[in-house]
Amino acid sequence: MEFAALLKNLLFDYTLRTVALGSATLGIVSGALGSFAVLRRQSLLGDGISHAALPGIALAFILTGSKESVVLLLGAGVAGWLGTLVIIGIVRNSRIEDESALGLVLSVFFGFGLVLITFIQKRPDASQAGLDTFLFGQAATLVESDLITMGALGAAALLLMGFFWKEFKLLSFDPDFGSALGFPMRVVDVLLTTLLVIAIVIGLQSVGVVLMSAMVVAPGAAARQWTDRLGVMVGLAALFGALAGVSGALVSSSVPRLSTGPTVVICVSGIVLISILLAPNRGLLWSWLREQANRRQLRVDAVLEDLYILAVKHGDIRRAHSIEVLRTMSIGHGGVDRSLKELVKEGLVSETGEGKWALTPEGFEAGRRLESSGDEER
Repeated sequence: MEFAALLKNLLFDYTLRTVALGSATLGIVSGALGSFAVLRRQSLLGDGISHAALPGIALAFILTGSKESVVLLLGAGVAGWLGTLVIIGIVRNSRIEDESALGLVLSVFFGFGLVLITFIQKRPDASQAGLDTFLFGQAATLVESDLITMGALGAAALLLMGFFWKEFKLLSFDPDFGSALGFPMRVVDVLLTTLLVIAIVIGLQSVGVVLMSAMVVAPGAAARQWTDRLGVMVGLAALFGALAGVSGALVSSSVPRLSTGPTVVICVSGIVLISILLAPNRGLLWSWLREQANRRQLRVDAVLEDLYILAVKHGDIRRAHSIEVLRTMSIGHGGVDRSLKELVKEGLVSETGEGKWALTPEGFEAGRRLESSGDEER
């Protein structure tokens, strides 16, 4: 399908527009709040909360008999929040580490949720149909009322994030300093986790409990590659989340029987991969290029220093030396020919005959500075 046709469908097709807006809302909220989880090295927390929400969905249906998104998301939120409190309680009151507590709560709550879903599906009525879509999500079922619910919950969570920005910043970077300043950091911790629960809950219908943790972690992890500033990181994470949501909706709409939730997760994974490779400061590609440039400069400096040592020993800076001598002195470094070409470009050496190289006055001075700095370091 052509891009223009996709754009037209995005604007005028009700289903695609609703799915794209819902996925974008999910990406913005989960990306912004997930940044704090990434900074606090609590990436598995999103996984634990999302899995803990499943029994809440099932219990909400059993108790009310309603499949309204507000009711089910409320149940998911309560269950996710209780799961978080259980994790915090286990860590604080036992010697069990964070990851072990997360794994324990995740498996127990998720297993309980699966038992409840199985129990509901065996009931003789057909009203339970569709509850299992919360496992992997089904964004195509989003309607306008779901968008309003997601938007309201997401806006409230982002407003609270902005209101408690300073406290969340202290919690993420130096909670002990925050406590010394008189901030109730445990309460702030519970509040931030509660907002993270909201971010996860609004995405369950689109992405599902199994994949939701990716939407919490991936945008923040990608944004962390591009910046060291918290505000910029949160903004980038929200942008990446929205981009993944819209692009996932467009891709799934153009391929028959391709689920939107997993496609959104694949899109955000692609953004993470691009960030890991191409981000200016932390990208693997730029790190490799910088490493190659440093190695090249070290080889050039080594050849210049060798020529300087030869000039000092012979007492004549204009004396030319064969390239074989330089290659012998540079065993283990290599790249003598390329290094000499670099030094010629900089005006530090000149070729006086075939295979004969000598320092220029500028090269002698540069060699002297290089030797002096090496002596100081030694």
